[in-house]
Amino acid sequence: MKKIVKVKKNFIILLFGLLFFSYGCADSTTRATGVYMLMDTSGTYAKELTKAHSIINYLLGTLQPGDSLAVARIDSGSFSEKDIIGKATFNTRPSVANNQKRLFEKTVAKFIKGAKGSRHTDITGGMLQAVEYLQETGAGNRHIFIFSDLEEDLKKGHVRDFPIRFDGVSVVALNVTKLRSDNVDPREYLTRLESWQKRVEEGGGKWKVINDLERLENILAE
Repeated sequence: MKKIVKVKKNFIILLFGLLFFSYGCADSTTRATGVYMLMDTSGTYAKELTKAHSIINYLLGTLQPGDSLAVARIDSGSFSEKDIIGKATFNTRPSVANNQKRLFEKTVAKFIKGAKGSRHTDITGGMLQAVEYLQETGAGNRHIFIFSDLEEDLKKGHVRDFPIRFDGVSVVALNVTKLRSDNVDPREYLTRLESWQKRVEEGGGKWKVINDLERLENILAE
């Protein structure tokens, strides 16, 4: 009888040990959505920011309690917390979440109203900052939206020629406007798109381009 009790006791201990081990090794990500939006503020692209504002408002109306949103600018050196204009993880209480969204929208509107063009365009630094933020949120669905012409112009001395890990991240390029030189040689425009697509996909991410801003209804579907 004592032997049977001892076997049962050992079995229970083993079972709790397996449960504890499984809990400790479980994926820490959630079903929540995390979005990081990068806005190009270089040169004449700063004039396009009103379009970016409408996209942010769409996201604020779409994201649910528990989801996270950050908006940052792309400037001469974008791998910095100072370039994050606003960030929030929306509260599970609807009233609190709605208040967060109102404050978020006001912050973005204020930035866009006074935005000044930057001299350089550090897209890679912005991407690195975005990936880092999304990892910290623990969100299971991770998206980077980049509002830019995708022409990187680095400040002298900045090193950005290295791979980036985009595991589990969907990168969506929005409103990729054509440069003047693209009208002369359209291959430059296509090369920029192909280059970033290759970089994202080789880093384990997904790539998509949406230039028709009327087609945002399924932007978070993938």
